[in-house]
Amino acid sequence: MTNTPSWTPPPHPDWVSQVNREGSYFNLSAVVPLDEQSLLSQAQKLTGLSDFGDSGWQEPFRVLIQALETEAELTLMGRLMARSDILHWLSSRLKVVDTIKQTPAILDEEISEPLFIVGLPRSGTSILFELLSQDPDVGVPLIWEALQPCPPPEAESYHCDPRIEIADRLVTQWGRVAPEFNTMHEMRGDIPAECGLIMAGTFISDHIASLHQTPSYAAWCAEADMEPVYRYHKTVLQILQHRNPRRRWLLKAPEHQVHLETLLKVYPDARIVQTHRDPIKCMASTTSLMGTLYYMRSDQPFNARLFEHIIMGEATARRLERVMEQRDQGLVPEANITDSRYQDLMDRPMDCIRGIYQHFGLSLSADGEQKMLDYLAKKPKGKFGAHSYQVDEQRSKERELFRRYQTHYGVPDEV
Repeated sequence: MTNTPSWTPPPHPDWVSQVNREGSYFNLSAVVPLDEQSLLSQAQKLTGLSDFGDSGWQEPFRVLIQALETEAELTLMGRLMARSDILHWLSSRLKVVDTIKQTPAILDEEISEPLFIVGLPRSGTSILFELLSQDPDVGVPLIWEALQPCPPPEAESYHCDPRIEIADRLVTQWGRVAPEFNTMHEMRGDIPAECGLIMAGTFISDHIASLHQTPSYAAWCAEADMEPVYRYHKTVLQILQHRNPRRRWLLKAPEHQVHLETLLKVYPDARIVQTHRDPIKCMASTTSLMGTLYYMRSDQPFNARLFEHIIMGEATARRLERVMEQRDQGLVPEANITDSRYQDLMDRPMDCIRGIYQHFGLSLSADGEQKMLDYLAKKPKGKFGAHSYQVDEQRSKERELFRRYQTHYGVPDEV
């Protein structure tokens, strides 16, 4: 058994430290309630709606709020952020259910051959997502749409919808609470959203699990039936394209990598691009990212084992080899999946993109290629500052765990 990797948090900004220090004098559970009755009644009051749809969300919701109280050790800032998040997810769910009741024809919308980017966190999924999203033929769910998909966005007002500014204020708050986060991930209301945010309305989502150290919630999600989650995900896409048609969807979440069979059950014609990068590098970077996310909301010590399948060597190796086995057994057909190595994307980005398009029989227009080149030129590496993290000796000792994976996909060592 390998040792648990460590992470040392940076200091909070002075204003955050002052807010949390003053908050420590309050009865926080009374001042910022996270109980079921308070959250549900407030979401219903905010929306004027009461029907949450099927009951599948209720148990994970209750597990989550219990874990927030007993495990997460939230600061005042953490409780405020958690309550805001949960009210958004509940409100979004209420509106999704109501929108489908009012316009059932939305469920007739076809989601044809969506392209999903999957892989370890920090393996190049984000830059590939951003790059492919420059193709005028694809549609991506933007953060504001994932946060507030209802009412369905209109094509005419898509770029000036007031929800954009609301989302922008919320998501850029992360970088104000933890400035180092800005070096790890760009956040704005009008940039592509990961699928975990779309799935948050089910209360079974890696997005939710990434925000707090809540082991009981993480354990519950690890055993959950993911098919209803992907069905909800599809419903949201149908809503988003109802009044603003998309020729084909481009989607992304690292966590799809562990649910490929369920993904293909809901989206049987899905196209999947799996990213590959030195797992040692990915795990070290992810440890820093996850620690920063947790530290926005709590001062408790970081526990890497809560996300062992993306941070701990043995579990991460099993995750990667499982996909190899699924492909060998035909559970994930080769026609549905191709690969993108991080090194290729960095060294020869357009060759990498053309290879993806060729595998799926897609054509990349001259306009689309030029937009991708322009995007690369405007976003040099480190634009938002250098993401600083260490790869310690313990990490390097885990190299042998990944030899089979790295040899199979030709993934070079980076450390």
